[in-house]
Amino acid sequence: MGRDAGSAAADSLDSSEGSENRVKTVKTDEGDAVGIPATGRSAAEGIQAAKAQTQTIAPAAGVDAAVPDEVMVRIPADGAYLSVLRTATAGLAARLDFTLDEIDDMRIAVDEACAMILGQAIPGSGLECRFSLGQDAMTIAVSVHALTPRAPTGDTFAWTVLLALAGSVDAEVGPGDLVTVALRKSRDSSRSP
Repeated sequence: MGRDAGSAAADSLDSSEGSENRVKTVKTDEGDAVGIPATGRSAAEGIQAAKAQTQTIAPAAGVDAAVPDEVMVRIPADGAYLSVLRTATAGLAARLDFTLDEIDDMRIAVDEACAMILGQAIPGSGLECRFSLGQDAMTIAVSVHALTPRAPTGDTFAWTVLLALAGSVDAEVGPGDLVTVALRKSRDSSRSP
């Protein structure tokens, strides 16, 4: 029998009682706990009410709405910190209304792109990840400074995986021995936003 995500989430509720400000805690698939005011509503109704209270803010006067939002994250060039980039990727892809499968694809693609270039990183240096968010597409560029820079080649299994997950992949060595892998994923245009 099929069940919707709201009823599945409602099954994993914890209630904090003792005051009139009760909160239901819903466990997400990632294991995170999200608090929803306990007003006699189901978890799905509480989530819908929370979404209804969010506002879309128009760009400031003089700002071109066609210019994509950009987010930059800089972490130590160490695999132990890649979970930060996976989380940022998922959050930003969700903001563009990517499907759960597309979000997972991008999380894996970012991880794979970083793995391709981390081995070249100068010890103790940083890894920079730049996210560019368009209307229905996301571009992610991961970069490290290298002692002997080499752009990843398109004839490896890792490159094939990146193409399958992201759709568009490019690699280059730029000024200052900066090795960059850029991924671009467009939201499935066959579904409505």
